[in-house]
Amino acid sequence: MPAEFATIEWDDATEQSARTLVRLALDEDLNQQRDLTSSCISSPESPAAAAFVAREEGVVAGLPVLRLVAEVAGTGVEVELLSTDGDPVRTGEAVARMSGPAIELLTCERTMLNFLCRLSGVASLTRRFVGEVAGTAARVYDTRKTTPGWRRLEKYAVNRGGGRNHRTGLFDAVLIKDNHLAHAAAAGLTPADAVQLARRQAPSGVVIEVEVDSLDQLAQVLPVGPDIVLLDNMSDAELRKAVAMREAASKEVVLEASGGVNLRTVAQIAASGVDRISVGALTHSAGSFDFGLDWAPSSDPGETR
Repeated sequence: MPAEFATIEWDDATEQSARTLVRLALDEDLNQQRDLTSSCISSPESPAAAAFVAREEGVVAGLPVLRLVAEVAGTGVEVELLSTDGDPVRTGEAVARMSGPAIELLTCERTMLNFLCRLSGVASLTRRFVGEVAGTAARVYDTRKTTPGWRRLEKYAVNRGGGRNHRTGLFDAVLIKDNHLAHAAAAGLTPADAVQLARRQAPSGVVIEVEVDSLDQLAQVLPVGPDIVLLDNMSDAELRKAVAMREAASKEVVLEASGGVNLRTVAQIAASGVDRISVGALTHSAGSFDFGLDWAPSSDPGETR
């Protein structure tokens, strides 16, 4: 069976996740009341237009959320998307623009930017990692090290940055990690025993992955045929030996490297011959991409640049 996980696209589940977060964000900002500043300095009839403009180069993600914010806020704001998630963006480039009552634009501004900047930051960092392994057989995967509540959105952004999605959660794959193995060892079970037990107990077709931190453990689990073996915090030399062991024992087993992966080390890890590299930094260490909202000099959104 192909040892692959579900890809997070902008589907109904992702949109529902985004909608929930948008409601929380707007309630946090407005407390079910009103934008005091904007209502003090602008009349409800005053029209405005503005554009979301990149202040740096990278990859855009999160554009559909802009329309969700306007919809959930119940405003008369119209959002026009000028780019598509996954597109590269240059400094000074507008990726979307909006028009409507000035009060509503000002009210939605920060919530829209928070989503756009966060998700574009994840996509942009992912694209850098993917670029570092270009020319090798290795593919870059995310992890469950995501912001609570934001997992589908952040994994979607990884996808838009050219990365691949690991398991969505605890429910859709078996990943026997070090603490699972420690628990199993207390009952007298070896890593190979744990893999075989999981194979018997898990639903048919579910990916079975096991983490090992030594070549001895790898030698134990290869004969029982897990779908994936996670090679945790191994040196480059150990990774190369692991690949050789897999080639000799079971070419169907996928090898995934993890631990200590950053932009300085990922190319060397990929060169070892592993199939996958899982990178927690894609989501837990991505910075906020620098987008700004530039106010248009006129109320005509067609004049926004």
